[in-house]
Amino acid sequence: MAFPFTRTTVLAALLAAMGTAQAATDITFWHSMEGPLGERVDAIAKDFNASQSDYVVHPVYKGAYGESMNAGIAAFRAGNAPDILQVFEVGTATMMYAKGAVQPVQALSEQVGDPIDPGTFLGAVGGYYSSPEGKLVSMPFNSSTPVLYYNKDAFKKAGLNPDAPPKIWPEVAEAAQKLRDAGLECGYSTAWPSWVLLENFAAWNNIPYASQDNGFGGLDARLLLDSEPFKMHMNFLADMAKAGQFTYGGRGDAGNALFTSGKCGLYTGSSGMRASIIKTGQFEFGTSTLPYYPDLPGAPQNSIIGGASLWVFSGKSDAAYKGVIQFFKFLASPEQAAAWHQGTGYVPVTKAGYEATKASGFYDKNPGTEVAVQQLNADTTANSRGIRLGYLPQIRDIEDNVMEQIFAGKLSTEDGLKKMTTEGNALLERFEKSVK
Repeated sequence: MAFPFTRTTVLAALLAAMGTAQAATDITFWHSMEGPLGERVDAIAKDFNASQSDYVVHPVYKGAYGESMNAGIAAFRAGNAPDILQVFEVGTATMMYAKGAVQPVQALSEQVGDPIDPGTFLGAVGGYYSSPEGKLVSMPFNSSTPVLYYNKDAFKKAGLNPDAPPKIWPEVAEAAQKLRDAGLECGYSTAWPSWVLLENFAAWNNIPYASQDNGFGGLDARLLLDSEPFKMHMNFLADMAKAGQFTYGGRGDAGNALFTSGKCGLYTGSSGMRASIIKTGQFEFGTSTLPYYPDLPGAPQNSIIGGASLWVFSGKSDAAYKGVIQFFKFLASPEQAAAWHQGTGYVPVTKAGYEATKASGFYDKNPGTEVAVQQLNADTTANSRGIRLGYLPQIRDIEDNVMEQIFAGKLSTEDGLKKMTTEGNALLERFEKSVK
């Protein structure tokens, strides 16, 4: 009877076994970047994979932010979570208090012997994704902040200086009126009303949005939206709406088309909107800082971030964790941070990425692209570090609903802010009890 294996088959089997033993460690990365942004994520993973042979990152699109976060949590409960999950900034508190589910990034990097320094990141970025002790809990990735866009062609038509955008809110109202008088359908509008008109209003003017340092200091944080500065701001906007100077454009980024279509002359929206304006807007536009109130002594301070960060799930192998940290450090390299910023409109999350972009002459060639970075690159205060509250997406829904009624003249500012505060605090109390 012949021996079933030849020398050739035995050698092939040995080589295959050796290859398996030395196979690269797979790292699964679930994200919410679709279209061109998704293509960029794929390209980043491809470049990382080509830069070394120990790890292979597999990016997988899992739907919009809310969908991917829910999918990640469900996968963890089922025992098959990805290694990395992209989570939008309003999900930060939920992820932080998911005890046992996640590995804090800085502690993990120190554990594997490849520390990530939180000082690498822009102040407002690193601060947002850090614990009260200043330790990074997640990896900053795609960060944006709201800025003021203005239509230079419309400014010229209205007799406004296209090189002198409004800096304070009274100037916004005055410019909006002149734009309407010149025939524009809309003077001023905004994207993401709760993010821009409440959260960033508070940070930019250095006033508290919630107690306990906006939630960074403890789970017993409560909203402070019925304070005098918010009353002043909402009354000012309500008056602008009544005068036809302010047009409410809807929730989220539903109002973006008001600006890109040329209907609106002034617009506060995400810095990440820039590429869309360039692609679809048939006019010359400028970018400036958020408006502030000169009567508020702390203004302007710094804006706060939107976007998302990367979280690492527990229960993975040591090899996977080493690969995750190596991938994160690749993302934070000056070249990658600068390329991501320049190609997307998101800010360069690292100081070195900002400096590399500046040295390349990008800001000189693309005026206005530095505004978002300048708004974030500041030493934050207790009021401007950001908002870290449980159920923040649901709180934003309450705020948007109330603002819609205020701007439509159906609800007084005072009653509206009381309603936001009462209903929002009921959610915060529920979150506190659920975590404890």
